Amino acid sequence: MIGGGALRLAARPFVFLGLLLAAACIAAPPTTPVGAQSLALEVHAESIPLKLDDREARQVGRLIWRGGLSLTAKSSNFGGWSDLYVTPDGRQLRAISDVGGWFTAAIDYDKAGDLTGLSDARIGPLHGLDGKPLVNKAWADSEGMARLPDGSWLVSFERHHRIWHYPTLDGVPVPLNDPPDIERQPDNGGIETLTALPDGTVIAISEEYREQRGAVVGWIGKPAGEGRYAWQKFQYDTIPDFHPTAIVQLPDGAFATLERAYDVVRGVRVRVMRFAAEQLKPGAMVKPEELAFLASPYAVDNLEGISVSKGPRGETLLWLISDDNFNPVQRNLLLLFELAL
Repeated sequence: MIGGGALRLAARPFVFLGLLLAAACIAAPPTTPVGAQSLALEVHAESIPLKLDDREARQVGRLIWRGGLSLTAKSSNFGGWSDLYVTPDGRQLRAISDVGGWFTAAIDYDKAGDLTGLSDARIGPLHGLDGKPLVNKAWADSEGMARLPDGSWLVSFERHHRIWHYPTLDGVPVPLNDPPDIERQPDNGGIETLTALPDGTVIAISEEYREQRGAVVGWIGKPAGEGRYAWQKFQYDTIPDFHPTAIVQLPDGAFATLERAYDVVRGVRVRVMRFAAEQLKPGAMVKPEELAFLASPYAVDNLEGISVSKGPRGETLLWLISDDNFNPVQRNLLLLFELAL
């Protein structure tokens, strides 16, 4: 999560700076959870172009545009989407919010297999160890999610840094044995980047915790029995201003990550990255390569979640979702790209 937010038209930041600051002052996350049970939700999805000044644009870097949506709903709890999971067949999505909520939906496509909307949505709260919905922001700041091979979930939290194991997203969690030094992360710079591999191995990367210049700390967690993990560190190479926010394993075994930067002059910028699986070893330095750079006038906001699915022709599809910080000048975007060969 970042403070403030990106302007919808970040190409003209000075024009809108006053609006941004005013909105940041009045924007506030909900003070109550969704409720004890999940609720049906009607999500309004407005189609957006890849590029504001060229509605015919269809590619940025190695990503081919397959549709984008700006999402709204009549719920004070709808927003803050900080991570994303799309089923391998691309039919369903699940997302978590940095105020301790989740939502699910079916994904709708046109005849060409491009993204057109969402349906059959539901929203609900994440629960604490006591079975009650998370309310206090200090404890509800869920940032990363990983689906384990048995269908259960890991969720990472900032502020009170920890990873909890959920049997289902609406279930009661149990705590994990956390990675070493997890408590040394900055308050608002914890584990946003989280995924699980088919063998149950967990990959987690801190947004801001560093043990050396030019890199942030990551952890590889190998299942050690009885719900425990054996953790080992690696380093993830970064460039100034950019921090990792999401990770997913691609069908070829490589990994895709998101890196985000923000300031009030240039707005939000996002790098979509890739690195080979062979780089991911204990003690190693992961050096990703850039697949695409997203900044205005391209479709972009505070992108914090990434997922992958297969398209109707067997193509690899990358999904990105943004966190609007409950700020009226930001958007909850759901973007779909095909990874070019």
